[in-house]
Amino acid sequence: MVERNYFGTDGIRGRVGEHPVTPDFVLRLGWAAGRVLAGEGGRKVVIGKDTRLSGYMFESALEAGFAAAGVHTLMLGPMPTPAIAYLTRTMQAAAGVVISASHNPHYDNGIKFFGHNGYKLDDAAETAIEGLLDSQPDLVSCDSLGRATRVGDAPGRYIEFCKSSIDRQVHLCGLRIVVDCAQGATYQVAPAVLRELGADVIVMGNTPDGLNINVECGSQAPGALQERVVSEGADAGLAFDGDGDRVVMVDSRGRLIDGDGLLYIIAAARRAKGQLNGSIVGTQMTNLGLEIALRSMGIGLERTKVGDRYVLERLLQVNGTLGGESSGHIICLDRTTTGDGLVSALQVLEAMVSSERPLSELLDDIEFYPQRLVNVPLLKGVNVLDSPQLQEAVNEVESELGERGRVLLRASGTEPLLRVMVEGRDAEQVSSLAEQLAQAAATAAERAVVN
Repeated sequence: MVERNYFGTDGIRGRVGEHPVTPDFVLRLGWAAGRVLAGEGGRKVVIGKDTRLSGYMFESALEAGFAAAGVHTLMLGPMPTPAIAYLTRTMQAAAGVVISASHNPHYDNGIKFFGHNGYKLDDAAETAIEGLLDSQPDLVSCDSLGRATRVGDAPGRYIEFCKSSIDRQVHLCGLRIVVDCAQGATYQVAPAVLRELGADVIVMGNTPDGLNINVECGSQAPGALQERVVSEGADAGLAFDGDGDRVVMVDSRGRLIDGDGLLYIIAAARRAKGQLNGSIVGTQMTNLGLEIALRSMGIGLERTKVGDRYVLERLLQVNGTLGGESSGHIICLDRTTTGDGLVSALQVLEAMVSSERPLSELLDDIEFYPQRLVNVPLLKGVNVLDSPQLQEAVNEVESELGERGRVLLRASGTEPLLRVMVEGRDAEQVSSLAEQLAQAAATAAERAVVN
């Protein structure tokens, strides 16, 4: 096994212009991936991207790399990440490639892969690609070079798929919905799907300029959406992240509903119809209130490490069909193969229509515990989780919380941050303890740099 120096839990990601997110590296990545796929008999891949300006550059680099390896590329243009997964399967491609850094700022970008089956590329394939990345690309013969083709009807194909993910008898007529597309990859398809299903749609964050993706909008900053839903008298609001694999929602009162709330609504609706298989899969960040509410309905909750890759792995292990993260990354395996913000939102809207209840009432039977998450910046390569002083601070907080809460510290898999989370029944206590732990983590980080 070759050591994985580049692939993280969600592909390769970083700051544009800094290794490995550079045009020359991405060209080699395309060639290496093409060599691996060609060796397995695959000569066609699909490539999609979000709306970052740098996406044009990396799209061209990938295309050149695949062509050099003799692999044809179908260029989809700006499309949500889950759309790439879907189209990889339906267009019978050997793999799908997404150029995106998800919820990160425009100056970051990344590359992630889907296999021919629409699931994230397996570890063996990623390891094989890494084994070629330090090699000098060699071209196939000129008559075997790959070709690039633009696919003009890609948005329409995905729109029809999304519409088919809910009962054909369900229409959104009479619903007024505000949708925030985060200036990202859903800016065309999300409003189209909702309108074609009959909703009255008000759109925000749908004028991307290559630099404004995720800026004060979308699932990471839903404040403006909350205000707009109330001012427009809307029934619901949807906020996606930059690449469209996450969604959070807002009810008519302006109340934010994160991934845990969405999981509860979808799980309750599936259970009522006898369509729920296995346990629900959450993560270490999943709210304790969701676990308690699910247990009261006779539904188990499995917890994994944070990351949709781990949620998917556990779902397959327990033969489950529904899982996700508090961030709004929901996986409905009975509908698709990966987290899909638009498909997930449609399941919630279907629950509203089928139950004839407003979104604000669908969470009446669940009590969420207050959580406070604080991000502590770290220098790259600095590890503070082994700090004795920080561990002592954690022990003190856990002692104070007792059985009424919990603490979680974890390093981000995509950014140089330590995420400090405290959960409990008393919001004021939770906030105070989270700040206390964050300060202890910051101090430990400073000591680690000095040493």
